[in-house]
Amino acid sequence: MDRKQIVRLALGFSAVAVAIMALPSVAFAQEAGRAAEHATFLTSQGAAWLGGAIGAGLAIMGGASGIGRIGGSAVESMARQPAAAGQISTAMIITAAMIEGATLFAVVVGMMAVLKA
Repeated sequence: MDRKQIVRLALGFSAVAVAIMALPSVAFAQEAGRAAEHATFLTSQGAAWLGGAIGAGLAIMGGASGIGRIGGSAVESMARQPAAAGQISTAMIITAAMIEGATLFAVVVGMMAVLKA
């Protein structure tokens, strides 16, 4: 077997595994009838947990992206004008701290939504 065949075989097994996990009512057909009577797709508590977790995750990703862009731009500016490195570094640290504070606030709000539910 060459590499392409191994990759195709692994993808095939992965697709079958995902199908089995995504369709538990097919895998456990006898239990699905009884479980369907009492099951709902998403409860209000589950929606709060999901929303809080997604919100906290998006806040962290946005903060990390912003701080990364600030750091990259600051290093590029310092490389172009080494004389202004002190001022650029100070402005970068202050701006990164402000973004970090906003990110922390957003994560706390997301966690409050998760813990309140």
